Amino acid sequence: MPGENVRAYLRSHHERILNLLTDFAAIPSVSTDPAHADDMRRAAQWVADRLATAGPLSVRVMETPHNPIIYAEWLGALGKPTVLVYGHYDVQPPDPLEKWDTPPFSPTVRDGRLYARGVSDDKGPVLIPMMVAEAFFAVDGALPLNIKFLIEGEEEIGSPSLDPFIAAHKELLAADLVLSADGAMWRPTEPSLTVASRGLAGLNLTLTAAAKDLHSGRHGGSVANPLQAMAQLIASLHHADGRIAVAGFYDRVRELSDAERAAIAAIPFDDAEYLAQIGAPPGHGEQGYTLLERQWTRPTLELNGLWGGYQGPGQKTVIPCEAHAKITCRLVPDQDPDEIVAVITRHLEAHQPPGTRLTIAPGDHGTPAAHIATDHPALAAASAALQAVYGETPLVVRMGATVPIMELFNRHMGIDTVYFSFSTSDEDYHAPNEFFRVNRLHEGLEAWARYWELLGEAHA
Repeated sequence: MPGENVRAYLRSHHERILNLLTDFAAIPSVSTDPAHADDMRRAAQWVADRLATAGPLSVRVMETPHNPIIYAEWLGALGKPTVLVYGHYDVQPPDPLEKWDTPPFSPTVRDGRLYARGVSDDKGPVLIPMMVAEAFFAVDGALPLNIKFLIEGEEEIGSPSLDPFIAAHKELLAADLVLSADGAMWRPTEPSLTVASRGLAGLNLTLTAAAKDLHSGRHGGSVANPLQAMAQLIASLHHADGRIAVAGFYDRVRELSDAERAAIAAIPFDDAEYLAQIGAPPGHGEQGYTLLERQWTRPTLELNGLWGGYQGPGQKTVIPCEAHAKITCRLVPDQDPDEIVAVITRHLEAHQPPGTRLTIAPGDHGTPAAHIATDHPALAAASAALQAVYGETPLVVRMGATVPIMELFNRHMGIDTVYFSFSTSDEDYHAPNEFFRVNRLHEGLEAWARYWELLGEAHA
């Protein structure tokens, strides 16, 4: 059977591949922390070395203003499609360290799970296609299609170098399809394919009053308290029913069609089970929409941080001179990140409490929402590969989170992206005790091998 020898090779190397993932995950490649600059270099070189070892790939370490992009290619499949494989080698900070059961950069296998920071997002998933390339080269001496790899080191800080990199290297990156090893399947109980992701916009704001902290007894009642004012300002952003109170926020939001709502309603999902899993009580959310509709298809405005004043033990009777907040929004199709920042800014300025000064700065990056047509041929091939591995047809789902690459590659190069990650949404990425299921590593190896075969056969 075509491809069976490749899959047998991968099965025979399961332990070695798990050991390689352990080595990769031990590198503390935290992109947001300058203290880990050397670790970022080490992780980039690890990826470059792994690709060079996989077979006759042409590998390049390409500099950016921040962290290197690793590019590799093999274009020996005449007449076959070219696929660009995307992933990232950077990880989130591990804090709070005291919440980890084992050290975040000492990968540990427990109960069929490998625990480490970044092992699910994205080191496990991105290692999979590298090892599949090795398997094809080792068994067949060639790949079933043309492959390009783009592995970046800035995804966890918003990929600031990726947009200009793609714009400047369109010819180098030219492909028929992007396959993303980043992303995640919806849940571990069945396979899924993600066809849409929400966009992102953010703001940082500061309220000040007096020029310095003041004694609350001597000055209380005569000057504004920025913390109280900030609470008042933040509360103005939502109505009591959960709807966002910012004028113009919903202007570009398209309502779901009856068919779209029916498709979402048909997906097996238990609200109560979900809320119990995350430890949240019911009763919150924009009225008129189901929980899944709110997560996947409605825009949000969330307060991510709120701070100021004394936070040590006991009391300090002080009126702080400033308060701070961080806001991010998840966006849906047609919403523009810059427009959203502008309408929120106007709202905040209009509702600024008296006796305060307001400073607003946009977040580090904005990303529009993105999607792929549900009847795209590459999705059909992905579905067939997953069905061969799991014995069931994958669910077609959407992503509430933001993965900028789908929009970037479509805008700059007009090509679509298929998310083909074998992480699942419960693996605590971005949180303490992140893990990657060992069985998902092996299932992913088989599925990527089958997917490449199917894509190659479609152009036979």
